[in-house]
Amino acid sequence: MPTATIQKDLFETAAELPDGMRYAPDVLTPHEEQALLEQIPALPFKEFEFHGFLGKRRVVSFGWRYDFGGGLGKAGEIPEFLLPVRERAARFAGLAPASLEHALIIEYQPGAAIGWHKDRPVFDDVIGLSLRSRCRAALRLSVAWALPHRVGAQHPAARYAALFGHLS
Repeated sequence: MPTATIQKDLFETAAELPDGMRYAPDVLTPHEEQALLEQIPALPFKEFEFHGFLGKRRVVSFGWRYDFGGGLGKAGEIPEFLLPVRERAARFAGLAPASLEHALIIEYQPGAAIGWHKDRPVFDDVIGLSLRSRCRAALRLSVAWALPHRVGAQHPAARYAALFGHLS
């Protein structure tokens, strides 16, 4: 008879996180977050495309852009207003800010969800910041850690995530 496995909450305790993963609340102050939220909506977002399908989110990349059909390609420079955020993300991860050459900003409408996935192996360290609302994430171990995002409908406006990547 199969037994059910209970999935732990990603944010229960730091001791419960997989090796190499860290979590910290309030990496940005409320003022810093609000300043970002005033500028991010003006970015040139495009629908997220994955092998011919459109995801329920919009994205914009800087530094580098990952195309699921063609791999890694250059993208525009990281905007000035994101550089202090990149610096804060680098400090959190113990990296030099310049080593975070890739920035991906994702816009999620209320209630949007993303299924299980894993980050591309071209990126070594990935530091993510959730803006405007919390994001529940769960991990599962298969070949590699996979991560679904569930963005609640508790906030009437779009929610954003800022990801900074260090190339392998």
